[in-house]
Amino acid sequence: MLKAPQSKFLGYAMTEKIIPIIEDREILIEDDIRESVSENKKPKKSVAEKKNEKRIMRLAGKAIAEFGMIEGGDKVMVCMSGGKDSYVLLDVLMKLQKRAPVPFELIAVNVDQHLPNFPKDVIPNYLKKIGVPYHIEDQDTWSIVQRVIPEGRNVCSVCSRLRRGIIYRVAKELGVTKIALGHHMDDIVSTLLLNMFYGGRLKGMPPILRSDDGQNVIIRPLAYVREYEIERWIKYRDYPIISKEICRKIENKKRAEIKALMRQWDQMYDSRIYNILMSMTRVAPSHLMDKSLYDFKALIPDALRKDSDDD
Repeated sequence: MLKAPQSKFLGYAMTEKIIPIIEDREILIEDDIRESVSENKKPKKSVAEKKNEKRIMRLAGKAIAEFGMIEGGDKVMVCMSGGKDSYVLLDVLMKLQKRAPVPFELIAVNVDQHLPNFPKDVIPNYLKKIGVPYHIEDQDTWSIVQRVIPEGRNVCSVCSRLRRGIIYRVAKELGVTKIALGHHMDDIVSTLLLNMFYGGRLKGMPPILRSDDGQNVIIRPLAYVREYEIERWIKYRDYPIISKEICRKIENKKRAEIKALMRQWDQMYDSRIYNILMSMTRVAPSHLMDKSLYDFKALIPDALRKDSDDD
């Protein structure tokens, strides 16, 4: 199997920095205020938007290269939920596929879980329109959730667990080698903070992961992309984004608190979210407290070690 060059993927060097473009974000906000667009007219891309698009493509290519997400001959399943992140992920991978140094396939997959008021035809019609291979898996997991979870309780964990099991099975049936998810930098950082604040552990959302059964590899090509950059991307595209009212109504309160805190940080500090992400790439086990990662008991002062050697 051919592998992508370790130093580059899609022409983007791994050494390129992911510095947060705060100036760009301010420009984007100013553009939004200045633009006067009628409801029936698609806004014209500004210089700032073109720069934002190029940046997202570069960061996705960088993430793929650094973590070896895609290899020659891979068949990549793009999980489509109908939300903004999955549409952008598919769009980015389709663009990168055309210029990739190695060949790989794409197939978009949506799991229809029979959520309340979920429009069944929106995603397949869109995928058919853009000409990408796709598969719709019809599985009524919502009735299971309603049966096992008391009314008013959070159902997200059970719902996502059922969906994950279906995705893994479908991936095997379709001969998929990689499963691509639309999680971005904000998702990764919020997951880390959730585990720290409420779980008492340093555990985040890795850019690439092998499933517990060893049968599937999950990748997150948008790991270096901020959510506000994705929101800017979708403004100039006709994605049929599906609003999941049921998910919003029962959103995890703890995650909502973390997101609110992150929004506050964004207003006060230029690069705090970026710095938190970078801390996950520069871990010093000897300066933490995990005894399974570092043998603290084996530490001996230099003076004692020298005396021991002399004996």
